[in-house]
Amino acid sequence: MAGTAAAVLVAAGALTYAAAGDGSGDTVPDAGSADAGFARDMAVHHQQAVEMAYIVRDRTDDEDVRRLAYDIAQTQANQRGMLMGWLDLWELPKVSADAPMTWMGMGDAPSAGEGSLMPGMATNAEMKELGTLNGEQAEVFFLQLMTAHHKGGIHMAEGCLDKCAVGVEKRLARTMVNGQQAEIDLMADMLRERGAKPRP
Repeated sequence: MAGTAAAVLVAAGALTYAAAGDGSGDTVPDAGSADAGFARDMAVHHQQAVEMAYIVRDRTDDEDVRRLAYDIAQTQANQRGMLMGWLDLWELPKVSADAPMTWMGMGDAPSAGEGSLMPGMATNAEMKELGTLNGEQAEVFFLQLMTAHHKGGIHMAEGCLDKCAVGVEKRLARTMVNGQQAEIDLMADMLRERGAKPRP
């Protein structure tokens, strides 16, 4: 299931990237726009998910978890490439002096700890802990961290759906919402199989 979803997302992503420069009529956003802010922030958010996925692939032999981690890494790396590519196409900076999520009116949101730049992101301590666990302990911690990560990502993608102006970017945001919600549901089942629950 996860593999099929990833293949669909990757294919959709390739088309979305191609469409971003096709002169379809979308206005080029400015550096302070929601479109630029979402592209910058989601690229950072996705990068941590990719790192988390590769960590757990080395910490477990469970094929279901390894397959899910691979799918997440490939899908989010592909989407991150599109987001950074759009910033290049729009000739906009990839970093900003503004706090993360300022474009959503959440620039003053409290951090969960060092390394957690946006809601759902793991702290540096949590990333380090994940790298020390093995087997089922690593699986459960990864599934809990990634569930929270996806929830934060969905919140941000929904913000883009509300505030972004570029059509192809809004369509990618919708793909993120649908794809990550499907993975949240899958991870809830995987946690139940291991006698665990998502973190509150």
